[in-house]
Amino acid sequence: VIADLNETGKKTLNLIIKADVKGSAEAITASLAKLSNAEVEIKVIHSAVGGVSESDLSLAKASLATILAFNVRLSKNLSNSSLTDEINIKYHSIIYDLLDEVKNLVGGMIAPKIKEEVIGKVEIREVFNLSKFGKVAGCYVTNGLVKRHASCRIVRDAIVIQSDKIKVLKRFKDDVKEVKSNLECGISFDKFADFKIGDVIEIFEEITQS
Repeated sequence: VIADLNETGKKTLNLIIKADVKGSAEAITASLAKLSNAEVEIKVIHSAVGGVSESDLSLAKASLATILAFNVRLSKNLSNSSLTDEINIKYHSIIYDLLDEVKNLVGGMIAPKIKEEVIGKVEIREVFNLSKFGKVAGCYVTNGLVKRHASCRIVRDAIVIQSDKIKVLKRFKDDVKEVKSNLECGISFDKFADFKIGDVIEIFEEITQS
């Protein structure tokens, strides 16, 4: 969101940075400082570690700010908050992609040609150790659907802890291609095995735009 002209006659892009660790927040802030130009001033009005909170949403609404969420997500209690529909929140896991999006905002450019779309969310409710498959997550699809071989991120307490792909997807004992909302399934990943009960799996696809 671009705010009104400031005292220098420039447009101001107000940003709130939430990141997984302090080092990421500092690196992003330092990089953003270099992106202001003659027409637009980038102003980081708040930067902190942790998931996006209700106070972050309130500040963003009051200051017409965009929230840059780096490897973090909304706090669990905000999933149904009406404020989320009013606030521009940009989720990223790669700093260069985050900076490219800010460049696009500054330049008024069209959205990137490759766009990420979250197609489902899954909650891990049990953890099994099976001799044939190793560690398997007993899951419940809370929203959308999960697909075998899909890209995913594991989120713990609103922090993205790992990116991976779905290696095995089962419905009871059967291998399946996808499982829809409100159904149980078993999942194992290509690489990650340190998942825990309560972790959330975010399933996403990359969509090429014309």
